[in-house]
Amino acid sequence: MKKTFVISPYSKKMRNGKENPKNYPYWNEVISSLKSKNGNYVVQIGIEGEAELSGVDRFLKGNSLKELELLLKDCNTWASVDNFFQHLASSIGKRGVVVFGPSDPKIFGYQENENLLKDRKFLKPRQFDIWEKTEFNSDAFVEPQVVVEALERLSTGG
Repeated sequence: MKKTFVISPYSKKMRNGKENPKNYPYWNEVISSLKSKNGNYVVQIGIEGEAELSGVDRFLKGNSLKELELLLKDCNTWASVDNFFQHLASSIGKRGVVVFGPSDPKIFGYQENENLLKDRKFLKPRQFDIWEKTEFNSDAFVEPQVVVEALERLSTGG
């Protein structure tokens, strides 16, 4: 059965122009895996200036909160990094998957979501310090298959 997944892949752009340490580097693999199963539909949301991920069916930019709420209500489930999207989804009671790297899901996550953290050793020592002091590290994130499995679990009511 074909399912719809919404992905919010990026966190706020850094003032120093570097990659945000919260951005998950393996979205293309996640999307490819989701789409290879039953022709699932993947929607990426974002803002102007963000890159479109390879393989998405639709890329929506600059939507209002009301439009994003409707999108959330209509999808099977969603995934994001530690950004605003998990807060919006929580406000309407829609469970999803949040991929954490250097930010702590015990502080910034919601218990009802699948909060994916590879290892606490990758957490930023001072969680409330500015992000520009933290270097991007792709090793801090779970493998794509972990994200896919969590999305599939939630999309079937798990």
